[in-house]
Amino acid sequence: MQKRFSGVVVPMITPLNKDLTVDVVAVKRIVTLFSKNNIHPLVLGTTGESSSINENESIKLVEAAVKAKGENQCIYAGIVGNQVSDLINRGNAYIALGADCVVATLPSYYGLTPDQMTIFYKTLADKISGPIMLYNITATTQMSIPFEVVSKLSNHPNIWGLKDSERDLNRMKNFINEYKENEKFSYFCGWGAQSAGSLKLGADGIVPSTGNYVPEMYKELYNAALDKEWNVCSKWQNETDLIAQQYQKDKTLGQSLAVLKSLMQKKELCNKTMMPPLTEVE
Repeated sequence: MQKRFSGVVVPMITPLNKDLTVDVVAVKRIVTLFSKNNIHPLVLGTTGESSSINENESIKLVEAAVKAKGENQCIYAGIVGNQVSDLINRGNAYIALGADCVVATLPSYYGLTPDQMTIFYKTLADKISGPIMLYNITATTQMSIPFEVVSKLSNHPNIWGLKDSERDLNRMKNFINEYKENEKFSYFCGWGAQSAGSLKLGADGIVPSTGNYVPEMYKELYNAALDKEWNVCSKWQNETDLIAQQYQKDKTLGQSLAVLKSLMQKKELCNKTMMPPLTEVE
C-alpha cells in the first residue's frame, strides 16, 4: 500500500556557515542529492540540531529546502521546544513556505502524563494548517509516547503518522502490525539498524541519519525492499551499519553528529561547523 507519506526520509544535517548562519547553497546541494536518490529530507530533526537553531535561521532553512525540492520529493520540517504557541507558529510558517509535513517532538523539560501528551499533540493538530506527524525519541525527551496515545491520535484528521526512534523490537512490531493496513496513518522506523527489518515487517518508511552520507545505499536498500529481495536488502543493511559505526560508535549523540558533518565535509557537501553548545571535530 502506497500511502501519502512513505519511503526513505533522511533527517538532514543543518549545514552552517562559519558565522553560524544556515548555508543555503549547501542546503540546495544536499536536497538535490537526496532527490537523485529518491530520498525525502527531514529538516530540523534531531540530526539537524533543531533545538539550537533560532527562528530566523529555521525559516531560512525550510525555505531553501522547499526551493530545492525535486519532483515527487516531500519536505518534512521538525518542530521542537517547550513553548506550544511558538511551535504552532513555526509549524504554520513551515507549511506556508511549502513544507509537506510538520514532524513534532514532545517537549523535553517536564515529564508528561499520557493525557498531557494527547492534549499537546491534539492542540498542534487543531491549530497547524497542514499535516503533522508524531516523533517519538526517548534519547532526547526522556519520554516514550505510549501505544494507546498514538492510537487515540491516529484518528485525528490532521495527524498522518509516527516516526519512532525508540530501540524496542516488540514496540516496533506492534506499531507496524497495527498501522500497516491503515490507508492514512504511516509508521516510520527511526532506528537505523532496523531499516531492513522494519520494511520487511511492513513499515511505510525509514528515517536513517546515515543517509546523509550514503543516500545511494538507502536508495538501493529501499528498492530491494519494494521488490521483496530481502537478501539484497539485508546486504545493504549490513553495509550501512558499518558506515554508521564510523560516526556513532562510543560517542554521545552530539559527538556523533559532529563526526557525521566532518565526513560530509570530505565529500564537499557542507562545512563541519556545529551550532553551540555542540562543537566540531578537529
